Amino acid sequence: MRIEHIETYVAHNWTFVEVTTDTGIVGVGESTFFGFPEAAASIADAFGRSLLGTDPMRAEHHWLSAYRAKSMRGMAIMGAISAIDQALWDIRGKYFEAPVWQLLGGQVRDGVRAMPVLPTGTVEEVAEHATAAVRAGFSAIKVLLFQDEHHDLRYGARIDDLVRRARAVRDAVGWDVDIAIELHRNLSPGDSPLLINELASMRPYFVEDPCAPDSVMSFAEVASKVSVPMAAGERNTSIWEFREYLEHARVAFVRPDVGVAGGITHVRKICAIAEAHHAAIAPHAVPSGPVATASQVQLGACTPNWDAQEHRAQDGSPWSDVVENVARIEDGYFVIPDLPGLGISLDHEGLKNTPPLDKPPTAHLKADGTVALR
Repeated sequence: MRIEHIETYVAHNWTFVEVTTDTGIVGVGESTFFGFPEAAASIADAFGRSLLGTDPMRAEHHWLSAYRAKSMRGMAIMGAISAIDQALWDIRGKYFEAPVWQLLGGQVRDGVRAMPVLPTGTVEEVAEHATAAVRAGFSAIKVLLFQDEHHDLRYGARIDDLVRRARAVRDAVGWDVDIAIELHRNLSPGDSPLLINELASMRPYFVEDPCAPDSVMSFAEVASKVSVPMAAGERNTSIWEFREYLEHARVAFVRPDVGVAGGITHVRKICAIAEAHHAAIAPHAVPSGPVATASQVQLGACTPNWDAQEHRAQDGSPWSDVVENVARIEDGYFVIPDLPGLGISLDHEGLKNTPPLDKPPTAHLKADGTVALR
């Protein structure tokens, strides 16, 4: 079996890669480098040309060949590698007529716990969203606690409002629900510990990204001053970066994204490193598309320390427009598919009718015109 054709598609803010073999088997993968999807597509096209005529079963070899080529790094490159790698695992599963999780050691759980990300809004609206998620059967929820308007509040008022928001969510759902708190890189090592220590009484599942992912040392500074579980990793791309967060920054939950952290081949290794540190996996999955979500369900099915998978409903447009079927949720858990490969395929007609987003990335400006942290 040989790789005969590789095609890339950009729809919404997703990059999809399809790898076709000379036997007719087609594999699909996704890059989640959502800020610049065309960049990942261009790089995937370049890598694809070097893969023509090669054996698609050599996923590890192809991963290393792409990663070591030119000694370049970055999320666009890793997004391309990640998408191709998922597609190669999809091909492998279809060749052996088995789901990917079966090829990675078999199920360790009966369902993959989903953790919906609540919509933002007022304190009352967010609390209502939390209650609705629990009524829908979810046992874990994630709150985007810090919103853009918090940049325009003075320090004391900002901390007060953020704590009130977290308390309102906890009061709404009680103690039987895990609440993950996302600070989304909007604070600094100097001001985030005060907030996190005040949030401790709400017993958060974890607090994520209190500062920008520019420095493991800065994150470690925050972690050393707080007592709650900390999470990081959605903007990181390699086992070497994750190793440093685990060894030096006291991260209790690591958050790899299969669409930028090296696909199934590499995320599997990240999970193993985390397991060796008794750390859990809570993968990044928003605003991922449906193929990356399907890939992460495969990993969640067979990875012991995979704890809760971030989620935003994908059973409507544009997610359901670009694939034949989306990952299914029942009673708060992703259903583990038994179809060969990833269990998902592209809808080419839907792709034609789902244009790329025409929305250039912009930073938030504070009241004095300076660029806010993010």
